[in-house]
Amino acid sequence: MDAIFHDLKDKHVFITGGGSGIGAALSEGFLQQGAKVSFVQRSDASAFITEMEQKTGASPHYRQCDLSDIDALHVAMTELQNQQGVIDVLVNNAGNDVRHHLNEYDVADWDNNMSVNLRPYFFTAQFVAPFMKKEGGGAIINYSSASYLMGNAGYPAYVAANAGITGLTRALARELGGDNIRVNALIPGWVLTQKQLDKWASPKDLQAHLAKQCLKKHLSPEDMVGGTLFLASNASKMMTGQVLAIDGGVVITG
Repeated sequence: MDAIFHDLKDKHVFITGGGSGIGAALSEGFLQQGAKVSFVQRSDASAFITEMEQKTGASPHYRQCDLSDIDALHVAMTELQNQQGVIDVLVNNAGNDVRHHLNEYDVADWDNNMSVNLRPYFFTAQFVAPFMKKEGGGAIINYSSASYLMGNAGYPAYVAANAGITGLTRALARELGGDNIRVNALIPGWVLTQKQLDKWASPKDLQAHLAKQCLKKHLSPEDMVGGTLFLASNASKMMTGQVLAIDGGVVITG
């Protein structure tokens, strides 16, 4: 690790989608800080749990859960909180950047997209807020996407959801600030997870995107860890309602 955030030791960090892609890198990063990590995701994460035990000597706790089922999500969060203690840090990371076009989506498709890419952000925050208030504060980190700042075509519902995430972040920062709960958004650029490499990262598109970056190096999931740790820790204790972009220098947020 490039830095140690001592106040994260023994904190309970809950991550949506924490067993694959960016979420897996975040889980490992927090475990290396000595935090207690729990997460939910739709796919089986048994192999990842074993890998983390071998690499870090610590075992994250997880529940298999469909984020679109809010009741099941709250049950999973309750169980994990009972095991690991009150959630100190919430990281809303999971999403699905499925490609689609305006003319092919109906109401059900739209609702299904929002049920994964936006709705859980609201209801995970709703769950943790009273517990964080009782504990004297906490941190919420909402993963958005540079796609909406770039005005990307090819997945308009996803882009809309991620714009909504930033708006929700700012509203919750104002609403929860009096309880010492900080809420910030982190915007990744094009992070080359295995999913991206398998589905969309053609040599032509990779070259075109790299030309837009100030820093001429493709992003990896590990590049998201340091900024997330910073937003979770007391190093950013007076930072809330803000948007932190980690994208190699494509978008401007000021």
